[in-house]
Parts: sequence; structure tokens; C-alpha cells
Amino acid sequence: MFDQLKIALQYLIPQHGLSRLTGALASARAGWLTRAFIRFFINRYKVDMSEAKLESPEDFDTFNAFFTRELKPGLRPLASSDLILPVDGTVSQLGPVTAGRIIQAKGHDYSCDALVGVPELAAPYQSGSFATIYLAPRDYHRIHMPVKGTLTDMIYVPGDLFSVNPLTAENVPGLFARNERVVTLWDTEVGPMALVLVGATIVASIETVWAGTVTPPTGKEVRHWDYRHLKPITLEKGEEMGRFKLGSTVVLLFAENAVQYTEELAPGVVTRLGGAFANKPS
Repeated sequence: MFDQLKIALQYLIPQHGLSRLTGALASARAGWLTRAFIRFFINRYKVDMSEAKLESPEDFDTFNAFFTRELKPGLRPLASSDLILPVDGTVSQLGPVTAGRIIQAKGHDYSCDALVGVPELAAPYQSGSFATIYLAPRDYHRIHMPVKGTLTDMIYVPGDLFSVNPLTAENVPGLFARNERVVTLWDTEVGPMALVLVGATIVASIETVWAGTVTPPTGKEVRHWDYRHLKPITLEKGEEMGRFKLGSTVVLLFAENAVQYTEELAPGVVTRLGGAFANKPS
């Protein structure tokens, strides 16, 4: 009953207004108040600050600076697999894309076309595979490349800002294809890849390393940037490609028979940046 009330409230709250207000507060330099809230957040979500390059709340001028904190150099060595895990988080779902449909949770799926936002650009993934990884508040919130790739397109898709935690994923139809998101498309060593950064309640900003802040401001129309005729943007495996302020979910798409996920990956498995993700089919 309480879970259903929490879901119902998400339909009623001013999602974008609340998120943008949170963003303004998170970027404020509020001195002792900022540091006090960082300490509260660390204790509330059991954040392991021993992994951070800067470990003390006093090292951060804003909550955003804390939330997008760097890890200690060398803390996440890259596995020898062809693809490495792009984030710290937890696997929500992964597996085949069947007839253009992606599993969200038991009893829920959504279309590849809707997720990407430009149907013709979703064509390579209609019979491919996907992986969805949820970033909890305690996690490291920078996103890295799972494999070397050259950027071809970036798409901003407007939408709602529901929470993306497991409870919401199990109860809100089409969650990842209805929330605001930034879709990045790549030519990689395993073929075409989509790396989708999905917004959520109080996710005040989504950034990429080449474009800076993509949202906010929000919009009502899909925006598409074509990078294929510009100076190539190529990122190496393990290189940072973007970040969340505050955290959310990433969805990855691959073409048919492009990758084989490592056997240990399954819904509920905790991921660590740089760990073994997938290999080319043998």
C-alpha cells in the first residue's frame, strides 16, 4: 500500500520544477550548510569516501562538486575483457532486444525506437542486446566508455522525471522511454553502440565531456546533433564521457551478435567501473 502511494505521488508532484530547484540548491556555495548536508548525505547513504580523491566534506564548495567527485587514481583498473563496465551501479536488466522491445521489469517493456527518440537511428538495435544499470545515491556518478568509440550522434529527448529506482521501474510503464534523457550514439570496435543517460526526479543536470551541460534547460522537442561530418570525437575505453547531477540510470544498446555479456552479470548484480562487461562473440 505504501509503495503504491509513493508511485502515485510521483504522478502528482511538479517533477521538473522540483528537480530544477534541487539543482539550484546543489550548485549553491552555502558554506557550513553545504558541508553539513554533505555529511548527512554520506551518513544517510553510506557513501564510501575512502574511494574518493578528496575524502572530506570540507573539500567541496558545492553539493554538486561532492556528488560528481573523482575517484582515487588507479582505483578502478580496467579488466581485460573487450568491454568494461561503464559505471558503478547495479544491473537492473540485461539481455536481448526482441522485435525492437526492451525489458524494463517483470511485466513491463518499451520500444527501442522510443528510447532513442529518432526511430531511424534505432534501426541497428532492433534485434540486438541491451543492458540497464541503475546508479544509487551512494555510487560514483561519472560515466565512462565501455569500449573505444567515435561519436556519431547526440539526441536530447524531453520527457518526465520519474524516479528510476527498482520500485518505480516495476510500476511505471515505459519508464526509461518516457523520462528525459540524452542519447549518445557511437561507432565502436564491436559495431554501433547507444549509451543513453536517463534523467530522474531531482536529476538536475546531464553533462557530456564534449558538449558540457545538455540539460537543463529542458525543451519540448527532440534535439539532434549530427557529429559525423565534424572533427571526430573519439574516446578510449575507460575514458569519462559524461556525468549526472544527481544520479540516475544508463541504458546501453548493441547490434545483433555484437557482444556476449560476462556470465556473472544478472539483474541485481553490483557493478564497478572497469570490471568485465562483455566480449566479442567467439
